Amino acid sequence: MTTTVVIMGVTGTGKTTVMQALVDRLGWPTAEGDEFHPTANVEKMAAGHALDDADRWPWLESIAAWIGDREQAGESALVTCSALRRAYRQLLRRGHPSVWFVHLVAPRAVLAERMRYRSGHYMPVSLLDSQLQTLEPLGPDEPGIVVEANRPAPEVVSEIMNAIIGIT
Repeated sequence: MTTTVVIMGVTGTGKTTVMQALVDRLGWPTAEGDEFHPTANVEKMAAGHALDDADRWPWLESIAAWIGDREQAGESALVTCSALRRAYRQLLRRGHPSVWFVHLVAPRAVLAERMRYRSGHYMPVSLLDSQLQTLEPLGPDEPGIVVEANRPAPEVVSEIMNAIIGIT
């Protein structure tokens, strides 16, 4: 059976950093969820406007299709995706039994600080609050774990690896 780890959380939680560290250990195929956004979504966010459900559904469908392709190929995989709402996570899981979430969380101040100092990303700090307002935390009935991400990356990755070993 395959496992698809969806590394989720609001902007600035370290989804990409964690995915890169996990792929170094696991060697699984990866996808950066942001790369599935159509140009219009990227331009909207870069201009400081939050996405709405109409913007997000096609993006999520694209990520779900990628997950399905990995499952069809018999490959375990890693993908980043904010997956802010339960309905979004349900879409990612629909027909995809391999999906398991890692919800990265950190205090708002930590997230804002990280966002201020990262380069080459279109998401402005001004959209952090809209993501935090939209966020529906991973529920206890959803497959996955919640991980405190406001500590050194190696600690975060070790916790996630221990959990992955327990489900694979």
